[in-house]
Amino acid sequence: MKHDKPLWGSISILIGVVILILALVRGTLQTALLIGVFSIWGIWTVGFLLLPYMRRSKRRIQRGRQIKTLQAAGISPANPLPSINQGAEAVELLLLRHVNHRISAYLKAVYPDVKWEWCEKNPEQIIRQGGIGRIRVFGAADFDHADITVDQQANISCSMIHIVPLANALGGTDGPESLPPNKQPVDPQIWYELQGRKVLETLVADLNSRGHSSLTLCEDGDICTTENDAEAAKEHLANFPEKLYWPRLVQVFERNGLAAEITADGIQVSW
Repeated sequence: MKHDKPLWGSISILIGVVILILALVRGTLQTALLIGVFSIWGIWTVGFLLLPYMRRSKRRIQRGRQIKTLQAAGISPANPLPSINQGAEAVELLLLRHVNHRISAYLKAVYPDVKWEWCEKNPEQIIRQGGIGRIRVFGAADFDHADITVDQQANISCSMIHIVPLANALGGTDGPESLPPNKQPVDPQIWYELQGRKVLETLVADLNSRGHSSLTLCEDGDICTTENDAEAAKEHLANFPEKLYWPRLVQVFERNGLAAEITADGIQVSW
């Protein structure tokens, strides 16, 4: 093997030095020199033999850390990993591309033709450490930016944003900002994900366990059920979309496993 030549070479040198000491030195000095030579050779040999194992152990530890980092981002360790020699930059690039795909899938679920780009100079740092980064979106009606939040558990959330120049905001009170909350432009899918889903899923589970099979979403955002032939309000939905958006909201409910129908009293949701 390639390690044998240096080892046998060191043994040859050791033998030569020992013979030289035995031939030229006498007394206690000879013993001291022999002990010193054998000690030096022993330390060198141990280091020479252990060094390859120490390097392999270090590589295994680095690879284990990379796998944990990728698993935290939702990447299967069965996927090809960059070699250690490629450094941390290759891992960050891989994580960035994976997060980009997740953001694209999140946006395309609502806007099939959307395209986007990072506004941040170093999005890899946000992905690695967690935080909020802004993106510019194209092809998303009513929105031109979004804030992407990445936490330490690799969860991703998206908040859509519409940026209005200050001059337009001060130009009058006829813009969307002057409208009541439930009259402002809203995407039903975004509203459901951010405000409606948690309230409805919790309430539906509770009502279903108590024998109910439907509820009514009133125009003012109240959630009502029929009890003793009378409507009783159970919860309230903030910023409930106005009637203009109800047909699209019904489609959102149906995509999430709920039957929905627009009635004279509001939207009737059943399960």
